[in-house]
Amino acid sequence: MTDTSSTALPRTLSPSLFLFTIIYGGMVVLAGVLGNKQVALGGWLAVEAGIFPFLLLVALSSSVSELHGQGTANRLVLWGFVPLILSILLISLVLALPASPEMQPDRLAAFDLILGQGPRLMAAGIVAYGTSQFLNVTIFSKLRGREGSGTGSTWLAIRGAIASALSQIVDTLLFVTIAFYGVFPIANLMGGQMLAKVVLSILVIPFVITGLVALGRSLDAKEKAA
Repeated sequence: MTDTSSTALPRTLSPSLFLFTIIYGGMVVLAGVLGNKQVALGGWLAVEAGIFPFLLLVALSSSVSELHGQGTANRLVLWGFVPLILSILLISLVLALPASPEMQPDRLAAFDLILGQGPRLMAAGIVAYGTSQFLNVTIFSKLRGREGSGTGSTWLAIRGAIASALSQIVDTLLFVTIAFYGVFPIANLMGGQMLAKVVLSILVIPFVITGLVALGRSLDAKEKAA
């Protein structure tokens, strides 16, 4: 009988980290696409739809920090640059390639309009992503306290809301300034985006983080018991 133990692939990622990493990479790419639409929340709060996957990025990085440590969460954010930059390069390549003559003109125009972001928008997205996500992980981890003193579910939710709100304020400052300063007045846009992100960080992020952490612990516990 052949011994296959020496050729078996090592299991280096816990189930929670594996799942969260896959979702994280997808949300990094999706945020730039959904950001082309503005949605109205509650009839008064207008926000670009890219905030939803971006807030999920915040929740995922915080959850990884809680489950696997700040260092692992920082590596997750760092590796997030890979799908982000690759998507930008692939989109640029596709935009540069000539369209098929059989493609309908209105579909081609819509494609170019949605995905044809300028260099300033691309640079703004990269800078804002990296700065805000690393800041979120740092604040969330520091609020945990020494030796895991702040690990209760209530304090977990509060830490998530605080870190998300502060990091999203920085994200808005960087993105709007880099992308639109000098193009048009940015005060109203910046204020509205900050308000929307802070409100959602307080009302939504605590529940998402506590849910993800509970899910991650459940997945990892089943793996250990198997």
